[in-house]
This record gives sequence, structure tokens and C-alpha cells, in this order.
Amino acid sequence: MLLKYKTVLLTGGASGIGRASVLLLAKEGARVLLCDRNAAGAAETIALAGGGVEFIALELTDTASVDACAKEALARSGSRIDVLVNAAGWDRTQPFAEATAEFIDEVMAINLLGPIRLTRALWPAMIANASGKIVFVASDAGRVGSLGETPYSAAKGGIIGFTKSLAREGARHKITVNCVCPGPTDTPLFHANPERMREALLRVIPFRRLAKPEDIAGAILYFAGPTSDYTTGQILSVSGGLTMAG
Repeated sequence: MLLKYKTVLLTGGASGIGRASVLLLAKEGARVLLCDRNAAGAAETIALAGGGVEFIALELTDTASVDACAKEALARSGSRIDVLVNAAGWDRTQPFAEATAEFIDEVMAINLLGPIRLTRALWPAMIANASGKIVFVASDAGRVGSLGETPYSAAKGGIIGFTKSLAREGARHKITVNCVCPGPTDTPLFHANPERMREALLRVIPFRRLAKPEDIAGAILYFAGPTSDYTTGQILSVSGGLTMAG
């Protein structure tokens, strides 16, 4: 098992990509601290895992909650978080002209500021342990843009830049920092989009299907596990060929 004896803190594990990642990481032997604001969804994930997963409440839009989550995680783990997976995300597709200030603030808090604050809260412990792996889940929207997702694209683009910069700081402490960028993925968030948009995307994805959450979880496992020990600052698109690195 790739993650036996490792402690993983993962945000957004109540559904979608986060849930699939919790299940895969736990299967690989990790002790997973599932951090989410959706306690009911988290309970379902824990039941599906069948062991090795614990819940910690987290509201990424609330700085006090982020700090409390980090403190609780460090207390439970003996100040050793081996892997941090920032997988939580949220958006709503709409023209930028219709985006309210409140909507923009929430998108930025959940997708950019919250993950940065949580990482900052755990960073000193990782430095003290001279090891650690951090995996961000951004989006291809942050790499190439996405119609109707302008604030979200900005937030995810920020995560991509944060990944690259933090990777340079972390290397001297043997901490790797990498980022997975999913393309269109079969999650509740995607199905909130209009049907015509979903059909249009299916036509242009070379594999002619949406990603499954498990497809993204496999990429997260790569960055979380030992086979990526010499890989840092990388942005991996998992989009079925819809977008390609250049």
C-alpha cells in the first residue's frame, strides 16, 4: 500500500472528487482526516470507506474555522500531517456581469483564500518534520479560462501560481507541492450546468466522456504517494485531452 502509516488531511471529501480521493487514499493505507462543512455527506464517505477516515468540521470561508481545523488535525496526528490535499471547491456558472460581490467573495474564499490559509496553518509543522506533500485541486478553468466561470477561473489560476511559488520554498524542506487540474468531471457541481453546455463539452472531449471522480483521484494519489518524491511545482491536467499542456 502506497500510503501505509501516512496521515492525510483532505478538504471537500463529502462528495465528488474529494470523496473518490478519500476512498482511494484510505484503500492505499492512509489515515484520512476528512475536513468539510457537509457533515452528512462526510458521514456517507466515511461509511463507504469502512475505516481509516475521521471527520473534522471545516468552513473555508471562515478564518477561525480554518485555524480550528488545522489545530484539531495537528492534535490528532501528533503534529504530523504527511499529505495535505486541498480538494474542496465551489462555483456557479453565470455571466460575469451577473456576479454579485457576495458571490465573488465566496468563490474566492472557498477556492483560493481558504486553501491558502489552511496550508499556511499547517506549513510550520511540515517544515519542522522536514517532509510533506501538498496537493491542490485547481481546474483547467484556471489554466485556459472557462466561459461563465470568470471569478472561479481567477481563483483557480491563483492556486496554480501559488503551487509553483510554494514549491520553490518547500523544496529545501523536502516538501513537494503540486496541482491537479481536472477538466469537466461527472460531479454534482458539473450537473448544475445547463444541459446544452454539458452536451457541447462531451462533443469536444477527445475521449467523448466526462472524467469520473476516480480519474482525478488517481492523479491526486500520484502526487500524494512516493512515486512523485522528485516531482514538485507541477500542474497536471486531467481532461481527456480537452486541453493539453504547452
